[in-house]
Amino acid sequence: MDFVEIVLIGVGLSMDAAAVSAISGMSIRGLRVREAVSIALAFGLFQGLMPLIGYFAGSAFAQLMASFAPWVALVVLCAVGAKMLWEAFHGDGDEGMNRFSYRLLLAQAVATSLDALAVGVSFAAVQVDIVWAAGIIACCTFLISLVSVYIGRVFGAALADKAQILGGVILILIGIRMVL
Repeated sequence: MDFVEIVLIGVGLSMDAAAVSAISGMSIRGLRVREAVSIALAFGLFQGLMPLIGYFAGSAFAQLMASFAPWVALVVLCAVGAKMLWEAFHGDGDEGMNRFSYRLLLAQAVATSLDALAVGVSFAAVQVDIVWAAGIIACCTFLISLVSVYIGRVFGAALADKAQILGGVILILIGIRMVL
């Protein structure tokens, strides 16, 4: 595989992370630059680590994980989405907006990167330089997630109180799509 093919795989793998990053940008009140970079770093790191794990773990373990991955992602993303919807309808102004949380970020980063595990197995089958490929995937995801956070901030400001509801619904739909 050449550089362009790896970049295209990286862009494809980063789409779920981009959507969740945009939702974070929409719904986290007072999001600081440090937090935006943390979001992008977490998504980039996990999108880069999962192909490495899949590559070295071998197809037996990765196939087992791949069969459960969509369900794990569904549960995590639906739980986060449901929490956002709950806060939107039952919070009072400030409480309805999410606050930045490393614990939540970790769960989101893992949930959105599970599909990259199977990519790592396929890389082993075609003998790709996995460190190089994982680095490119991580960089693509980092850049796309960082831009997505700021795109989400723009839409969040425009949507105001509806951003929390839209974010929750989108997370639930992403979780359902991952299973389907």
